[in-house]
Amino acid sequence: MIDRRTRQQRVPQGLLRDLASLDQALYEAVTVTSTPALDSALRRLSAAADHSKISFLIAATLALRPGRSRRAAVLGVAAIGVASTTANLLGKRLVRRPRPHRAEDSPFPGRHVPMPASASFPSGHTASAVAFAAAVGPAFPAVTVPLGLLACAVGYSRVHTGVHYPGDVVAGAVLGTGAAAAVLAAAAHWDGSGSGSVGRPTCGSSAR
Repeated sequence: MIDRRTRQQRVPQGLLRDLASLDQALYEAVTVTSTPALDSALRRLSAAADHSKISFLIAATLALRPGRSRRAAVLGVAAIGVASTTANLLGKRLVRRPRPHRAEDSPFPGRHVPMPASASFPSGHTASAVAFAAAVGPAFPAVTVPLGLLACAVGYSRVHTGVHYPGDVVAGAVLGTGAAAAVLAAAAHWDGSGSGSVGRPTCGSSAR
């Protein structure tokens, strides 16, 4: 029994080591690949995504129009709040994964952004960008594809600029999707409760 338990414990540990090695290899492959046409654009995109500035700007634009557009903006901002809080106050504090090591003799230092002081896992930028896109899309389908592409670009930019491993970005995307799903479910429940109360007869009306 003891040997069996030991073997069962070793399997997850070995799998985690293999995944970490693959994650490191993918990160290093990006760091040594020359992409001069992308470096500046991705560095600026990564910086512009700090504190979800891009998403908030889009939300403000959507909110200018009443109806579905404004509702989509509210849902998107709510999803950012859930994703950011979960990533920064829960995920990073629980996992505490160190940030990638950037060598001083990096071949492409011009693509780098300042290294954050927080833990690496998960990517908060990715979580917020994906949460915004996934929450806004169902409410305002016209922007689904552009916001999805933007979220993917933000996620990759965090690896390209040297501040996240690919695994951090994947985890952030999963977290962001979950945050958006939670917000959409809460909104649907709220709408259902509201419509139910409106349609329910009052005591006065039933007595007539």
